[in-house]
Amino acid sequence: MTGTVIAIVALVAATAIGLLWRRRDGRLRPQRAPAPASAPAAEAAEAARAAEPAGSGQAAEGRDRLTAADLGADLGDRATLVQFSTAFCAPCRATRGVLGEVAAMVSGVRHVEIDAESRLDLVRRLGVLRTPTVLILDGAGHIVRRGSGRPRKADVIAALGDAIPADPVAARDKCDSGRTDA
Repeated sequence: MTGTVIAIVALVAATAIGLLWRRRDGRLRPQRAPAPASAPAAEAAEAARAAEPAGSGQAAEGRDRLTAADLGADLGDRATLVQFSTAFCAPCRATRGVLGEVAAMVSGVRHVEIDAESRLDLVRRLGVLRTPTVLILDGAGHIVRRGSGRPRKADVIAALGDAIPADPVAARDKCDSGRTDA
């Protein structure tokens, strides 16, 4: 009897964990700014930031910023889809296709794939724990969204809304085109 109860509890726990993992997999979550550091640590970080050469990749407001030098490729004019992959990662191939399609659909958006094994410095700096990991960068290279696992195409397109600022002129023209003034 005890063995049956233990087996049922283990099965329920494994199912709950699997459902949670499945729900979170591929989600592009907003990038959070780092937690505030203690006063001595904040002073040390500020001193280190001041000593860094210009364009080293760290944003003044504390969010990570990636440059063309970090990526080894140019940033997109409006946004960049960064994918960390490894050679034998099957979901990475599917993610490459999704991100490539979205980049082709939206003007000014570029897809950059980075081999995680050859860029361990960047993997450690950004806290990449698994592949594929996807970062959505705005036009200036700031990380706006991130996720791990294979994202859905619709989620990537929606996440680009946070990275690409609305064009007020285009929005106004679109609204005005349907108006009839007498």
